Amino acid sequence: MIALAGRRIDAEDAATPSFPLANVALVRRRLAELFAREAATALVSSGACGADLAGLAVAGERRMRRRVVLPFDRRKFRKTSVVDRPGPWGVLYDDLLAELETTGDVVTLSGLEDGNEAYAAANTAILRQAVAIAGPAGGGVLAVLVWEGVSRGDDDMTAAFGDGARSLGLRVDQVLTL
Repeated sequence: MIALAGRRIDAEDAATPSFPLANVALVRRRLAELFAREAATALVSSGACGADLAGLAVAGERRMRRRVVLPFDRRKFRKTSVVDRPGPWGVLYDDLLAELETTGDVVTLSGLEDGNEAYAAANTAILRQAVAIAGPAGGGVLAVLVWEGVSRGDDDMTAAFGDGARSLGLRVDQVLTL
């Protein structure tokens, strides 16, 4: 069971790279290797461009169960976290949500607007959903950070995801984007 969070694809004007579009195939390969090594059967993540959608695509290829947790309305999320960066993410997002709706594996949080509070709530929900899917003990959950390996500071949601996983006693690993 994998709970995943990580970097979005870099904006075209990014001063410091954290996940260049050119590295998507590399990250997908690394994720596939990790999922195989862990014998993973399910993945819970959000649906942003970059780490989330790359992980969900790999999980789909491996026929793993997939659950998506969105911090707020899917249309707004698509606009602010999916299609605002380079790459063909919109179609992947739309197709994925249409597929997962049929299995009840799209969870949309309510009551929060765009911002760190909403993303922090999504991180918590991803971890809780993964533990629930894994079973009573939740010991089989691996939290995976897909990033360049360095926190950006106090408001880094990927680093916070790792901290949240550790506070729940979950194992944590990383897949590097560079």
